[in-house]
Amino acid sequence: MIRPKSLQPGDRLAVLGGSSPTSVSVEELTAAVRKMGLEPVLYPSATAKHGYLSGSDAMRAADINAAFADDSIQGIVTTRGGYGFHRILPLLDWKTIKKHPKLFGGYSDVTAMLTALNQICNMEACHMPMVGAWSGDGLDDYSLSFVKAMLFGEPVEYCNPEGQPLTTLVPGKAKGRLCGGNLSLLAASMGTPYEIDTKGKILFIEEVGEPPYKVDGLLTNLRNGGKFDDCAGILLGGFTDCREKTDPATGLTLEEVFRELIVPAGKPTMSGVVCGHCSPSMALPMGRLFKMDADKGTFGPVKK
Repeated sequence: MIRPKSLQPGDRLAVLGGSSPTSVSVEELTAAVRKMGLEPVLYPSATAKHGYLSGSDAMRAADINAAFADDSIQGIVTTRGGYGFHRILPLLDWKTIKKHPKLFGGYSDVTAMLTALNQICNMEACHMPMVGAWSGDGLDDYSLSFVKAMLFGEPVEYCNPEGQPLTTLVPGKAKGRLCGGNLSLLAASMGTPYEIDTKGKILFIEEVGEPPYKVDGLLTNLRNGGKFDDCAGILLGGFTDCREKTDPATGLTLEEVFRELIVPAGKPTMSGVVCGHCSPSMALPMGRLFKMDADKGTFGPVKK
């Protein structure tokens, strides 16, 4: 697996939109990147709006292709997630992208791109807060430490903040390349050329705003596709605002859904990883070799 070079202070960072448009101004985006010690290069899709998309499919794909092809650009981070990244996957120049490996960061809807970079280009990618979240008051210290770890290769310990322990659903140890991301995007990949491959990997899953019955349906899609049977282990991240909004007695809790759909696969599983649509949130190097110990409640990269 290719690990793109870490950035250095002063490096040029491409800022673009691959999904939904951002409400953050050019000035705020520019200031946020410079505060991180990098030089922003805003592409047209960073501020474009085409309905619920940050520019047309052609524009968004062209920006990504151009940013990878430009050797003066050292890294690429999206403005936000939302919807639409999987629409442009067939328009991307994967041969050129593979020839010009560089840091690419985002999460949520950007899961589609992170997975494709791992599987098509054999390239690590960063599941991390996006530039829009860097602006304004910026990131909390915990989240910022992980963003800097992704951008600059700074050391970081992969553990939850104090007082937020992990829960072991299935005990055991596992080792494998980290894969996954947002549940809706993982489920949407099924049956396409970009379908998530979990064989021998540690699968990370997070979600936002979906009630338990919809989480149930999305997980069932992965379960029925053999993704839990194939993987080596499972890390469940933030399931933010995914609780039953009406009468809890009429449905299943998230915990019951996890135990009925994920636990039977028998793979080491932990829930409560502070990562996803939550604050604070860690960031994860998708594609990197990870290990997990569900008995001790620990996980992190395998040291060379």
